[in-house]
Amino acid sequence: MTTTPAVRPGPGPWLLRRLRAARRRGDEGSGALYLIFGAMLCLLLAGFVVDGGLAIHQRERAADIAEQAARYAANQVDPAALRANGTVSVPANPACTGYANDFASRSGATASCTSAGGNTVTVQVQLTYEPILLRLLGQASITVRASATAQAVQEQ
Repeated sequence: MTTTPAVRPGPGPWLLRRLRAARRRGDEGSGALYLIFGAMLCLLLAGFVVDGGLAIHQRERAADIAEQAARYAANQVDPAALRANGTVSVPANPACTGYANDFASRSGATASCTSAGGNTVTVQVQLTYEPILLRLLGQASITVRASATAQAVQEQ
């Protein structure tokens, strides 16, 4: 006696009707929308990471420029006061700002003395840079500021 192999029935008419109805609903392309929005979100997050790191780097750079500019301005002691009574004093504010801005301009920053008197100089530096990816959101430039204080001392 031979047995005939069991024939699996194909998809029932209910499954075919359901597949045809899904095709008519217009679900085609909805995955592409998720992909586009996901890619935009990843690009935005990458922009925050890259430009955030760049902002931290520029802030550290501005602090370094401020420290160096303050030292440079404090180094310009008043020779007349040093010769007259042996005291170390730095130049007044207009000259101090000129010295600090001269040094900072070599690094692409602007500087000004916020206070200069006695033997102490305080310099504030402003540095402007352009973000890389956040420019797409309309952020044209970012400005960072830093300040530093230096003191001129007389070596014995």
